[in-house]
Amino acid sequence: MPDSSTILLVDDEDSVQKLLAYPLERDGFRVLQARDGEEALARFADEHVDLVVLDLMLPKLDGLEVCKRLRAESEVPIIMLTARDDELDKVVGLELGADDYITKPFSIREFRSRVRALLRRASVARSNGQQNVISAHGLTIDIGRRSVEIDGRGVQLTYVEFELLRTLASHPGRVYSRRMLLEALWGGADYREPRTIDVHVRHLREKLEPDPAEPEYILTVRGVGYRFRDR
Repeated sequence: MPDSSTILLVDDEDSVQKLLAYPLERDGFRVLQARDGEEALARFADEHVDLVVLDLMLPKLDGLEVCKRLRAESEVPIIMLTARDDELDKVVGLELGADDYITKPFSIREFRSRVRALLRRASVARSNGQQNVISAHGLTIDIGRRSVEIDGRGVQLTYVEFELLRTLASHPGRVYSRRMLLEALWGGADYREPRTIDVHVRHLREKLEPDPAEPEYILTVRGVGYRFRDR
């Protein structure tokens, strides 16, 4: 993971900006700061950003709307911050394309762990530039280009959705636990709610499956089944 990675930190509280920017800069990251949704989108448009840390409650445009707009144009990893331990907030954020979330209050150690894990995975994905292509039943996954097509039609996936699909499709028939998928996607299961996987799986199936209403824990990709255990 390059020390020159740029992180866009979006939070309207000065105390949070100072609390989070300091350890990131100490770790060698370049930190851009924004204090409302409109400023966040403007800074993202003007700068190369490797990861976004995005508060849910923001002036002008809230974090969910910012996440939605960012995801419409970029696969940049997004970590959402929320002061409310509300399952609906988490689910909505993940559905809109956030890759991870942290509920305030949280430890700086946990925050740094999640940031580094997402950046590490993104860096590995970029370095694996070989043009490996996985094809099955009209589904084409181009690993090098990080693109997915169904019957020649492009499908836009978030960073985590693509990594989840790549992991499953690379090992057809393997049975995964939630913990195994958390470790595969983020390099560890610490600090993460296992049910986060359910949201990403459901969202991925809705984008790929002709009938996503099939059994909850079977990801059927164009006729090829991949299963994970409910634990």
